[in-house]
Amino acid sequence: MTTRKRILITGASSGLGEGMARRFAAAGRDLALCARRTDRLDGLAAELTERHPGIRVAVAGLDVNAHDDVFTVFRSMADELGGLDRVIVNAGLGKGQSIGTGYFAANRQTIETNLVAALAQCEAAMELFREQNAGHLVVVSSFSAIRGMPRNMTAYGASKAGAAALADGIRADVYGSPIRVSTVLPGFIESEMTSRSGGRTPLVAGADRGADAMVKAVESERATAYVPSWPWTPLSVLLKALPVGVFRKLV
Repeated sequence: MTTRKRILITGASSGLGEGMARRFAAAGRDLALCARRTDRLDGLAAELTERHPGIRVAVAGLDVNAHDDVFTVFRSMADELGGLDRVIVNAGLGKGQSIGTGYFAANRQTIETNLVAALAQCEAAMELFREQNAGHLVVVSSFSAIRGMPRNMTAYGASKAGAAALADGIRADVYGSPIRVSTVLPGFIESEMTSRSGGRTPLVAGADRGADAMVKAVESERATAYVPSWPWTPLSVLLKALPVGVFRKLV
């Protein structure tokens, strides 16, 4: 399998994005790291280049909802590193409440960030990959994409289901070409997003285990991967089959 040497990650200032950056750096990969919090990116880049002096780390401030900036930054990063071999569409948002309870603004922001902005990132990445006739696009969806979710997960799950369908469509479009497309669906993994959800999240994996599993799934370049594979792969089959009343109680 081709080694993807130059990797761009959005949402790289914390959580799974930061965890993946650390592991790819340790494996000797060059990185293009994007996020809104540039102070954290700068600190991460300095740490990674000190620990792994053979790699290059480029950073850029990026709000993925500023769609024109996505295209500009991706192109600039590709120029700085001499091309991009893999783009991980990871930036996301987990706000929202039950539909019809007065939280349209939060639900809209979640869908705009997780789906419309993901489209912009996929468009920008695929423009580069089509030009070079090579590359690996990774779309980070969520286990919540498997079926419609109740309560505060409804808009989030819908946005992630849309992102998964987007990746599936791109994969079908370039099938048979040297361009690979992967959809990664994490279950509950310890992060800033899960800590803000309040309460104890069931079956939550630690941040280190989650990041290890993410990198393993990305490197496998499988079309679809649940992360961590246990218990989320068998649970995906079970939860799809449950009656809605039982499903609602469980989630």
